[in-house]
Amino acid sequence: MALHLGIVVILFAGFKFSPSVPEAMEAHLTAPLEDEAVPEEEIVSAATVDKAKINEQIAEIKAQEAKREEEIAELERRAEAAKKQREAEQQRQRELAEQQRAERERLAREQAAAQQKKQEAEQAAEAAAERRKREEEAARKAEAERKKREEEARRLEEERKRKEQEARERAERERQLQEELAAERERRAAARTRQIQSEVGKYTALIRSTIQRNLITDPSMRGKECKVRIRVASSGFVISVDTLSGNTAVCQATQNAVFKAGTLPVSKDPEIFKEMETIDLTVQPEFN
Repeated sequence: MALHLGIVVILFAGFKFSPSVPEAMEAHLTAPLEDEAVPEEEIVSAATVDKAKINEQIAEIKAQEAKREEEIAELERRAEAAKKQREAEQQRQRELAEQQRAERERLAREQAAAQQKKQEAEQAAEAAAERRKREEEAARKAEAERKKREEEARRLEEERKRKEQEARERAERERQLQEELAAERERRAAARTRQIQSEVGKYTALIRSTIQRNLITDPSMRGKECKVRIRVASSGFVISVDTLSGNTAVCQATQNAVFKAGTLPVSKDPEIFKEMETIDLTVQPEFN
């Protein structure tokens, strides 16, 4: 509003010497203002002055101009033959000089404003260039960081795959080792089983031989047999002899032979003895 009032006062004071009020108004409205003279808020306010109000004020100024011109014309006619004509001319010259001075000031302001705009444009260009440089640098760093992250991700993935492969290889080796150990255990167990069976067979033959040595026979037993179950202690001591089937005479002779022996040959190996702790044996009398 202060800017608007200033424009109106200037126009009102100088309307008599302006070629036309609209042109003067346009010149003052388009003339750039010095930064230190007019605050930015007033410039913004002036820029938003309602156009209708400006037109109304221009019309009022025009009316005042017309009225003033009529008054001046009347004064000039009254002073046409007097000394006031010369004074009016002097006044006109002074006003013209003032107008010229104002015009020079306006031009100076325009030049200063143009220079200011040029400097601002240069500063804006420099700021834009600096901003682009910072943005490019930031983009370069971001790209480098992205590549670094990707490289790290690839390294971690390769490390993960390598560890998985090593784990699979370890698991395969472990599986193979377990299979080899199981196979070895089976081989050993089979070998042990064969050994035990061989030892059981050997001691069974020894027991059979012991029984045959102590077996009292007669011709009536020829071709006959008896199946008995013998239980012995770990020392070979005979605990019991039970008849399972067969000829009565042969079975009685077999029991007598076993008890006569008293102690039968057995292995000191606990596993082999366990297989011999209870022996089912078929005895056939032998004749020469």
